[in-house]
Amino acid sequence: MPGGRLTQQERQQIALGLADSLAYAEIARRLERPTSTITREVMRNGGPTAYRADLAHRATERRAHRRRQAVPRGPQARAQGQGHDTEAVREYEEAFTTLLMQQGLPKMMSRVLVSLYTSDTGSLTASELVQRLQVSPASVSKAVAFLDGQGLIRRERDEHRRERYVADNDVWYQGMIAAARSHAQLAETARQGVSVLGRDSPAAVRLENIARFVDFVGESMIRAAEQAREVLYTKAETTSGSAT
Repeated sequence: MPGGRLTQQERQQIALGLADSLAYAEIARRLERPTSTITREVMRNGGPTAYRADLAHRATERRAHRRRQAVPRGPQARAQGQGHDTEAVREYEEAFTTLLMQQGLPKMMSRVLVSLYTSDTGSLTASELVQRLQVSPASVSKAVAFLDGQGLIRRERDEHRRERYVADNDVWYQGMIAAARSHAQLAETARQGVSVLGRDSPAAVRLENIARFVDFVGESMIRAAEQAREVLYTKAETTSGSAT
């Protein structure tokens, strides 16, 4: 039923919809489900070209079984949960992971990055990631190497000389600056076309307008990033109007 877990029949309908090249929103409408539910289901089970209903259903059952085995009961569970709704946190992490995957980050790398962002410390060791994600050390090692190479995380040593992986807040600033530089390169390439095609030609006018637009957006991104950089390191405070 809508709002509950996907059934095997619903997964079969998803597979049929993908085979017919239906958009996620259309599949969701037919199943009376949120589009985000369909997107997350497909992305964590092979993507639109490799999704199979039977494999997805078995994978979901295995994940549920592992969670039941991993989650302790009683007072210990409440202590480890630190007041968080475990199920709500898991759903949020899956949604966040799906979003990163849609933006081009591989699945395991997305899972590691989300784990770092949602941990209170903002850093985890390899063994902690293995336990948290229920994956092999080799999978974690590969994901960490990729993320480190992309500048999305950094490594540091704790007081016990253990290597910890940190989701550095500044990566968002650096990413914004990198995107702005990419815009500048696009504008420069467009202007090269203006001289090649002749300044008075319709194509040249089009390219010049593209270059002006991209220049404006890129410069605005840099200004906004510089002005807002300190927000990444500011502790959120409850405004006086938020309490009743």
